[in-house]
Amino acid sequence: MQDTPQIHPLPPGLSDTDAAVRLANEGPNELPHQGHRTALQISAGVLREPMIIFLLGAGAVYMLLGELSEALLLCVFATTSVVITVVQEYRSERVLEALSSMTSPRALVIRNGERRRIAGRDVVRGDIVIVTEGDRVPADCELLRGDEVAADESLLTGESVPVRKAAAVPRVSSPTGVRRGGDDTPYLYSGTLVVRGQGIAEVTATGT
Repeated sequence: MQDTPQIHPLPPGLSDTDAAVRLANEGPNELPHQGHRTALQISAGVLREPMIIFLLGAGAVYMLLGELSEALLLCVFATTSVVITVVQEYRSERVLEALSSMTSPRALVIRNGERRRIAGRDVVRGDIVIVTEGDRVPADCELLRGDEVAADESLLTGESVPVRKAAAVPRVSSPTGVRRGGDDTPYLYSGTLVVRGQGIAEVTATGT
């Protein structure tokens, strides 16, 4: 007689209320970043560069000596340099902001017993996350159940070979003294890529 396969029900996950409280207390799941700089703020920073100050100072000296053409020439050089630098830095900041928003992974979590796709920054500690092949891990997690899960951790370790993951049985409540890296560990790290399998993990840390 063939045994009936055991079906494990999905854990209920956090409630919306608990998740909102933790998000308010612990902050969003993102690393701190510099605020948006305006073109005026970028210009102020460029004007403090030693070479720009030198060119403007030399232009002022030529003007005091009555050499108007040389003074205007130096001022044109300085102005051109400032404009080019400001435009390049402004474009670079916009590109970095766009890349940052693109690389922020979305996460499939279980809230109130239902699967829900949310922004990576809204993931909180204690969330139950479903990870599958091709997913970017949204936060540090501990694998509760998994089926042939392997992760590419080269972003952290430089090791190009995927690392095999095993569910925590029994679940480790305190990571002190526990081996964190290598094969057959239950730990999934933020930003790493699941390259094989699927599993259910619980978020243990977010943000910084």
